[in-house]
Amino acid sequence: MTPHIVRPAGGSWRAATLGCVLVTALLCGGCSGASTSTAGHGNGPARSTGSATIRVPGQAATINAALDRARPGDLVLVSPGVYHESVTVRTDRVVLRGTDRNRVVIDGEGRRSNGVVVTAAGVSVENLTVRNHLLNGVLVTGMSDADGGLARGSDGYQHLDPARFPPLDGFRVRYVTAHANGLYGIYAFNARHGVLERNYASGSADSGLYVGQCKPCNVLVQDNIAEHNAVGYEGTNASGPIWVLHNRFTHNRVGLTVNTDYQEAYVPQTGGVVAGNLVADNNAPDTPEQADGGFGIGIGVAGGQHNALLRNRVSANSRAGIVLASHEDVPPLDNRLEDNDLSANAVDISYQASARAPGQGNCLRGNTLHRTLPENLPHTAPCPGGNSRTSATAPRPRTAPPPAGIPFLDVAPPSAQPQLPHAQSAPATPAVRLPGDVDPDRVPLPGPDLLAVRPRQGVTVR
Repeated sequence: MTPHIVRPAGGSWRAATLGCVLVTALLCGGCSGASTSTAGHGNGPARSTGSATIRVPGQAATINAALDRARPGDLVLVSPGVYHESVTVRTDRVVLRGTDRNRVVIDGEGRRSNGVVVTAAGVSVENLTVRNHLLNGVLVTGMSDADGGLARGSDGYQHLDPARFPPLDGFRVRYVTAHANGLYGIYAFNARHGVLERNYASGSADSGLYVGQCKPCNVLVQDNIAEHNAVGYEGTNASGPIWVLHNRFTHNRVGLTVNTDYQEAYVPQTGGVVAGNLVADNNAPDTPEQADGGFGIGIGVAGGQHNALLRNRVSANSRAGIVLASHEDVPPLDNRLEDNDLSANAVDISYQASARAPGQGNCLRGNTLHRTLPENLPHTAPCPGGNSRTSATAPRPRTAPPPAGIPFLDVAPPSAQPQLPHAQSAPATPAVRLPGDVDPDRVPLPGPDLLAVRPRQGVTVR
């Protein structure tokens, strides 16, 4: 965790036809593999003797067998190996941790749906790798039924009912490598009071990191790397407080999106802070292809309102650095773009509100700019007042078709990633009272080497 950012206290840019395919995936009964557990201790009381450590495979042959035994506050500590099981965490305040991030691998083998599914509050998943799943690497969700299983009831087009499925409270996913998963790498849906930090996501056919359907979210997305995905990060109907701080979103098809989507609850999206991120070179052809061909955008805001984009470095995106647009009848309102450094983009900022949903109050101040559409945008949208409903907008650019993508299972694996310090000996810290005190004003403009890692390798753990 980055001390200057936080003191811990304890739909996408694509068309709506794809937007929340997430729901279909989330609600798919295929999240269980051959060795998935079907029983757990639920939310029962913790042992009077305190928390325990359950070691895999020393004390339990599989991860699910260990989780079946776990009580609130316990640590399930997994030794190196390749585990062919879909893991389900149904017990509150459990910590699931690998002893070695790069050698503890939950492998879906291209046939199981999910790597780790969390439907209990206060759970932390840390220091391991999830790869080769048809849907999600790690899924954290309040969409669970009375038996702790994933809820059904949506085909991706029906409105979801958060009154029936209240949000999960408290989660953490950190030091996780999510590679080559067919939907999302790390996916928090209908969950709040959580942290996604120091994760690496690549090869996701939708997005590497996703936060959706929470209002207020109270979620911090910090110090992550997402590259070689269709989209690096998506925040759909994820409303403030939510902070996306100090992340590296590079070499995706689209870097980062903040958007409204009618296929999820809590329309419209409002009140996010996106600060201190590196969003660069998001025009990589060796990535999974999106359904509508989105390509070359750094940051997209579609129907987002009252968001702040502050001190981001946005460069070398072949279609546009930042796009502000409407979503159906939801206008972009009162979004603030300040002190961002934009360079080498085809267009630095493009304002594309529609006649059906004209935006207003969007403002620019202190940005390093070379070209905007409309050309006079900095003058018609000054802070603090912003633009008017009658301000000119840019037409959607006609661009060449994006390059064909590659299957998500064919995306080259990453290099070894940094370990959680003292993974074998650190006590379990359940995900409660998160995310703590967050101060985005202390997040600086990043350099072009933010969170740079070694070049990707052509091999990985077997």
